[in-house]
Parts: sequence; C-alpha cells; structure tokens
Amino acid sequence: MRPLTEEETKTLFQKLADYMGRSVERLINRSDERHCFRLIKDRVYYVSESVMKSSTSINKDNLLHCGTCLGKFTKSGKFRLHVTALDYLAQYSKYKVWLKPSAEMSFLYGNNVIKSGLARITESTPQYAGVVVYNSADIPLGFGVAAQTTEACKELDPTSNVVLHQADVGEFLRGLEEEMF
Repeated sequence: MRPLTEEETKTLFQKLADYMGRSVERLINRSDERHCFRLIKDRVYYVSESVMKSSTSINKDNLLHCGTCLGKFTKSGKFRLHVTALDYLAQYSKYKVWLKPSAEMSFLYGNNVIKSGLARITESTPQYAGVVVYNSADIPLGFGVAAQTTEACKELDPTSNVVLHQADVGEFLRGLEEEMF
C-alpha cells in the first residue's frame, strides 16, 4: 500500500471531477475524519487515516483490500471507476438521470439508457458528462456518460441513446466481481 504519485492523483481527480465537479475536495476534507487515497496492486482505495494507520501493522503481502475501492489504473495509465465508488459518486454527483421503472432492468443488465426509458435528467447536462443513474425512488443504480445534452434529449426519437453505460449494481449479480476484486 502506497500513496498515489502526483500523476496518478491528477488522473484520479480528473475522472472523479467528471462526475462530481468541485466536490472532489469534500472527499478528502471531511468533517468527521480525514480520508486519503492509497494504491494496492493498481487499485485505488479511499481510506480513513485511522484505518490506514492501523493497516500498516499488516504485512503488505497479506493485505488484500483496505477501505473502499474506487477503481483501478489500466496498463496504459488510464483510470477506470468501479461500481464500488457509486456511494460516493451519488452523494456528490453534479448531473443525474432518473429512469422509468420499465428501463431499470435493462440498465442493470448492462445496456445503455434510451430516451423511452428516461424519466428525468438534470437541467443543462452537457454531452459526455459523467452522470449517476437513479431509479424513480432515488436509489442509485449505476453511472455512465451522457450521450446527449439535456436540450438535445427533447428532440430525440425514443430509441436513441441518452446515457452510455459505464457500471451498475447488477455487476455483482452478473458475476463480474472477478474484474473488480
């Protein structure tokens, strides 16, 4: 377990800022306890400082996970968010999309959100912005990238993509946890 390098931190913050905007600062400077980011085997973990200090007594070969896994760095150096980061993305997300009940299962099976399944969308969502996807009961289901702006969504036909799927809570059920852990 080691701290992130300056380049890794910059890449992580840029990815988080796509979904959270300036709220990334709130992840580190929390009112209850300070938190930090640590790297274990190409995976980035969000850890409270007290847990991090306690974990230093564990041999690094025996330490599998510590804190919440936010994602991993690919071999090319890019950062890919995991669905385990959804709780933090949902708290501080800048742009949100709500689905109709008929479109929830399609999204949870890993499909993109089409206009006919869209219930609401945050005003002035730009194209290719990171969005958190909710059901009609305000439960976060996953996240993705806005394929269209809010204004463009009004003129789309019902089968056009509105949100490009990135991750969803159904990944646990589909058996994709081998990729996450």
